[in-house]
Amino acid sequence: MIPRATPALRPTETSVITARDWQPYVESVEGRFAEASNATLLGVTSNGLQVVYKPIAGIQPLWDFPAETLPVREVWTYRIDQALGSDVVPMTVMGDGLYGPGAVQIFVEAIADSMVVEMVNSSDANLWPIALLDIITNNADRKAGHILRGSVGELWGIDHGLTFHEEPKLRTILWGFAGKTVPADLLDACEQLLSALQGELGEAMASELSEGALLATIARITALVDAGVHPQPPEHRPAIPWPPY
Repeated sequence: MIPRATPALRPTETSVITARDWQPYVESVEGRFAEASNATLLGVTSNGLQVVYKPIAGIQPLWDFPAETLPVREVWTYRIDQALGSDVVPMTVMGDGLYGPGAVQIFVEAIADSMVVEMVNSSDANLWPIALLDIITNNADRKAGHILRGSVGELWGIDHGLTFHEEPKLRTILWGFAGKTVPADLLDACEQLLSALQGELGEAMASELSEGALLATIARITALVDAGVHPQPPEHRPAIPWPPY
């Protein structure tokens, strides 16, 4: 398997950060990711940590996803990833900054090459954790560009605002896994996640997203565990985001 690595912190960051107690404030902006449809900014927090900052004020309205909920959906994708033990989403929390509240995610320096596209085209087994995360979170926008390869070759999934809709919305470029048996360790992780969602984790999701989002998430995980295979792409709606890359 491709190794995991913690995103590098700036030299001014000396303490160990956990999502539970991290309350970042983005005090400066170094640039903007021009290809993003919403305001996605490269910022620096008050303690010198380089982050991706997505203020609510910069989100364009969508007919099926209330704009103010997108940052919370980003945060919950990270929380589900942590509950699964996959560690494929950089630490993401709600924070504040120059342009108001929004999602704040630790910045990952990506290797600019064609490896991710090659891995997607060959359904590389190292992409399984991201593929399952997309099913569980009902990700409506998994483009190849939303998968990064880090400095030591580790994989990261980013841009998770269009998740946790109560209706089926899964659109992904990872359909190469369709019909394939889910690795046993990942199915075990899904079962543990189901148990966690019956307790405090589920209560928090229902409070911060909605009861419907929680129930739909539980239903997706249950179906995945019962089937033991990656689902097939839908026939009645688009299965791949556009553009796919």
